[in-house]
Amino acid sequence: MNYAFKIIRRWTIIKNKHEINESIRDREVRLIDSDGNQVGIVSSRKALEMAAQQKLDLVKIAPKAKPPVCKIMDFGKFKYEQSKKEKEAKKKQKIINVKEVRLSLNIEDHDLNTKANRAIKFLEKGDKVKVSLRFKGRELGHTHLGVDVLNRFFSIVSEVGSMEKKPKMEGRSMIMILAPKN
Repeated sequence: MNYAFKIIRRWTIIKNKHEINESIRDREVRLIDSDGNQVGIVSSRKALEMAAQQKLDLVKIAPKAKPPVCKIMDFGKFKYEQSKKEKEAKKKQKIINVKEVRLSLNIEDHDLNTKANRAIKFLEKGDKVKVSLRFKGRELGHTHLGVDVLNRFFSIVSEVGSMEKKPKMEGRSMIMILAPKN
C-alpha cells in the first residue's frame, strides 16, 4: 500500500467517520442486513457482494467490536438523516451570553440606576450578567463597602434577576453573577 493511498483512505475515514464498501479491510464482519436482521459472521468480500446485489452500501457501524459490525444500508440517506438530527439538536440549544456591567466603589445613585437598567435589559433578553466592582489603590482596604454597593445593585435588579453567584473577591475585583428569573 503506497503512502498517498494511506492518506486518502485516512481522510475518507475521518471525513465520513464510517468506513464504507471497499475501505473495509477486515477479513470477517458481523453483518446486519437492510431490514435490521442479523445475518451472522461472514467474510467482508461476501458482505460486500450482498450489498452490491441489493444496490446498497456496506457501512462499518461498530469498528471496535470483535469482529466489527457492518450494516447494509443506503449511506447517502443515512448521512442525510444524521445531519437532520444534528440540526434539530442545534435548534433546541439555547445559547446564553454573559454580559458585563462594571461599577466603582463610589458610584452615585443615578449612575447605579443607569447601570441597573442596562442589566435589566440584558436579563430580559435572557442573558446572564456579570457585575464587577474594581477596587483602586486604598479602596482595597474597604471591601465591605463593595459588598454594600453590589447588594444595592441587586436590590434594584431583583425583580427580573436572581443571584447565581454571591459577591466574591477575585484579585482586585469583586464579582457577582446574576441570572434571569424564569
